[in-house]
Amino acid sequence: MNQNIAIIEIRGGTGGDEAKIWAGDLLRMYTRFAAIKSWRVDFLDDSVVKITGPNAFSQLQFEAGVHRVQRIPKTERSGRIHTSTATVAVLPEIEQNQIYVNPQDLEWDFYRSGGKGGQNVNKVSTAVRLRHKLTGIVTSAQRERSQEQNRRIALELLRSKLWEVEEQKKEQQLSTARLLIGRGMRAEKIRTYNFPQNRVTDHRINKSWHNLEEIVEGKLEKVVNTLLQFTQTTN
Repeated sequence: MNQNIAIIEIRGGTGGDEAKIWAGDLLRMYTRFAAIKSWRVDFLDDSVVKITGPNAFSQLQFEAGVHRVQRIPKTERSGRIHTSTATVAVLPEIEQNQIYVNPQDLEWDFYRSGGKGGQNVNKVSTAVRLRHKLTGIVTSAQRERSQEQNRRIALELLRSKLWEVEEQKKEQQLSTARLLIGRGMRAEKIRTYNFPQNRVTDHRINKSWHNLEEIVEGKLEKVVNTLLQFTQTTN
């Protein structure tokens, strides 16, 4: 596994439009963290980025899970605090020889991209949606100008998600200490960002940090390092 590549996918959870906004805020947080680290960021799809840099996956793998935010949305007129969530998946790049995907298990769909990218992207069916029949996993890609490039990206994302499924099966058999901060567990609520109290809390290690605004702006170094140190002492 290449420890220098991390694929991050972020989806809005509970909370309607505010959850979608929060997902976008998290995506920006990780891309800014990458910029601070001088890592390369490639957008594979609207909510998926590939981050490349020294130990990028090693450092970001424990960001996987449900991130909860408590704040007053900009659209809230009465000043009520809302709670919304977004799900973060952190996946490695998996080579073809690591996970075999039978072409007969794939269902392809091609459509016109709705995003930016120029005349060719918007008028030709370059966007790709891929469904894995055995697992129901769906991936998509529309950022590249050619259908072939987007096919390659969608297949790359599928291999990474199939790896995630296998890792989750393995983690069910690991010790409680390791499971406490396992990677790839999408359903696990791992962190709360409480804006009124200016506090970020990681529930797996019962640790809080203040200066929430700085953290959301990408200054994640102290959070990432604390999680890495915790895993090294418990494994």
